Amino acid sequence: MSDNITPDEAAGWGPRGTAGVSFAAGIAFDAVDVRLGGRAVLDKFTLTLTPGEVVCLLGESGSGKSTVLRVAAGIQPIQGGVVRINNEVVSSPTIQVPPDRRGIGLMFQDFALFPHLSVLHNVTFGLKRLGRSAAVTQARAALKRVGLEDRENDYPHMLSGGQQQRLALARTIAPRPGVIMLDEPFSSLDARLRESVRGETLAVLRETNATTIIVTHDPEEAMLLGDRIALLRKGRIAQIDTATAIYNRPVDLNAARFFSPLSEIETRVSDGFAQTPLGPVPVSGPGRGEKVVVALRPVGALDMALEGPGVPGRIIGKRDAIGVDIYEVKVSGLDRPIGIRQRSNAEILPGRDVFLTLNPDHVLVFPAD
Repeated sequence: MSDNITPDEAAGWGPRGTAGVSFAAGIAFDAVDVRLGGRAVLDKFTLTLTPGEVVCLLGESGSGKSTVLRVAAGIQPIQGGVVRINNEVVSSPTIQVPPDRRGIGLMFQDFALFPHLSVLHNVTFGLKRLGRSAAVTQARAALKRVGLEDRENDYPHMLSGGQQQRLALARTIAPRPGVIMLDEPFSSLDARLRESVRGETLAVLRETNATTIIVTHDPEEAMLLGDRIALLRKGRIAQIDTATAIYNRPVDLNAARFFSPLSEIETRVSDGFAQTPLGPVPVSGPGRGEKVVVALRPVGALDMALEGPGVPGRIIGKRDAIGVDIYEVKVSGLDRPIGIRQRSNAEILPGRDVFLTLNPDHVLVFPAD
């Protein structure tokens, strides 16, 4: 690598700060209903994005994530509510503004590249309104930003998976839309590529300044990419907030489960505390005698040491990760072992006695179902 090549260029992307800037648009969904085959896919779905904001839609398969994008893009009619872009109604039960008049760029999960068109023509396809010369100039600028300027005469099948993803991104940003939507954009990439492509894609999106919706089923990905995360459940938003807030203050036990594995302890409240074999946990809300679930994440809720003080436990399982060990710890009074992740320690092996200290500020407590 020569001294004048940046790490981003060496990884195959063009120089940062060169993506074309869009006029970001606000977009709002107000009580949107979508029914398919008699089933409610979106149920009074409500969400407002401010210009330039990046929001990640997070949820399980079938929660309605991709339908939100299709509705916004104008390729899915709605049976109730309205969708507005810059306060103009673009979707309602009686109004359906065509997709090409919405100023939205949509990047599909499978990239939906045109196999019979060259790399350059894939990008110019959506720029016909500019005229041939201007379209080629704008397309080449987008290709340069994603590091494909020297592949413009190739065809999609000649590109690697990562390069196809970058081509799809270039085609999405080239028209400089006010709103960009990406449907599971990294799901087809292997783990080795995903982290670098994800970071560079976010950099491109920030450079365009476009309002962005990213659909994902990966909580970590949502936390890394979004200004806010909207957790979908059965066609509605169960919770929307910043990554920090939604992780630390999940709206319910199911939301907490979605963001990480949990060790769950069913117990009752006594004198303002949930009593557990690991120690008391202060609670607010549930009264004396009420059933609650104390939920412990693998990181933060418990400290584990080879010597006391602390509640005694025994290591019954250990898996090695990169720089981190994943333990199962048996504690007297608990039916199931506790899951703990912490920095690798060769001395802590199955059969070893350890001592656990509870960190109440990092413990979640929810009413029992």
